[in-house]
Amino acid sequence: MQFVKKLFAAAAIGALAVAAATSAFAVDKKVVIGYQTDALPSSVGIANGDYAKTTGYQIDFRRFNSGADIFAAIASGDVQIGYVGSSPYAAATSRGLDVKAFYVASISGTDEALVVRNGSGINSLADLKGKKLAAAPVSTDHYQLLALIKSQGLTEKDVQVFAIPQPEIVAAFNRGDIDGGFVWDPALTELKKNGKVLVTSKDVADKGAPTFSAWVATGAFAKEHPEFLKSFSSVVDKYTSSFTSNKAAWTADSENTKLLAKLLGGTSADQAAALQNLSLLSLNTQASDAWLGGGEKSGVAKILKETSVFLKEQKKISDVLPSYAAFVTPAAVVALKK
Repeated sequence: MQFVKKLFAAAAIGALAVAAATSAFAVDKKVVIGYQTDALPSSVGIANGDYAKTTGYQIDFRRFNSGADIFAAIASGDVQIGYVGSSPYAAATSRGLDVKAFYVASISGTDEALVVRNGSGINSLADLKGKKLAAAPVSTDHYQLLALIKSQGLTEKDVQVFAIPQPEIVAAFNRGDIDGGFVWDPALTELKKNGKVLVTSKDVADKGAPTFSAWVATGAFAKEHPEFLKSFSSVVDKYTSSFTSNKAAWTADSENTKLLAKLLGGTSADQAAALQNLSLLSLNTQASDAWLGGGEKSGVAKILKETSVFLKEQKKISDVLPSYAAFVTPAAVVALKK
C-alpha cells in the first residue's frame, strides 16, 4: 500500500511538474504587439493571422493612435513590441527606455505630409507665418513640422503648432479651426478631400530632417526571444517583397487591400493608393550601415541622435545621450538576408 501511495504521489508530482512546465511554456509564447493605422503591406499578416501561424506565438495585437502611446504602453510593461516612428523613439530612448529597433518598416516618403486647407491662404511655404498647424504629439510628423518651420526661419511664435491626436486634427481641419495638418493615413486621405499637400515627409527629409518607422522590441524581449524577432521579421519581409515585386497583388480589388481596409479602416481603394506612397527597404539595405548595421555608424542610431538634439533644442526632452547604438539590433535582418 505504501508503495502504491508513493507511486501515486510521484505521479501527482510529475503531473504537476509537467503542468507547470506547460504553463510556463504557454506564458513564454505570448506577446503583446502595438500597431498603428499606417497602410503597410505587412499589416496583412495581422489581418489574416500569419504572424501567429509563422512564429507559433499567441499574439495580442493592439491598435494605438500614435508611437507615443505605444511607448507609454511599453514603459508600463503592457506591450513588448511596437510599430513606431523615429521621433517618439528618440524621445523614449533619451528618457532611458530600453528598446531596440529590429526592422525598419519604412523611411521618409510621401505617406506623411503637411496638408493645407482650401481657403487657408497657404499656397507656398512663404505663407506659413501667422497660420495654425497641427500634428500628433511627439510623432515623426510633429518633429518634421517643427523642423520645417525652423528651416523657414520661423518659430512657434510665428506659427501656432497644436500637438493633438490625429482624429482631433481631422475634426479641427474640417471645422476650419486649423489651417493645416502634418499627418499620415487615414487622416492624410481625409484632409486631402478639402485640402492640398504642401510638402511631404520626403521633402522635409531632403531639407535635413530624415525620419523612419520601425518595429521595436523591449531589450529584455529581444534578448530572450531572438527567434521570434527573426520569424516576425520574415513575415514583414514576405509582404514587403510581395508588394515591391508583384503590384498586381495589391490593387484596389485585391484580397490584400481588402484585408487592410477591414483592419485599418477606409476602403480597399484608399489602402491601395496609400501603399503607393511608401518608401520601403530591402533586407540587404536594412542590414547595412545605412540603417541597422554598423553600431555607432548605423543610420538609425545617427537619426535618433540628430532627432534628440533637435527635440532638446525645442525643449521637448531634457537630455541627449552620447550614443544611441544600444537601441538598434540588426540580428533579425542579418539572419534573413538573402
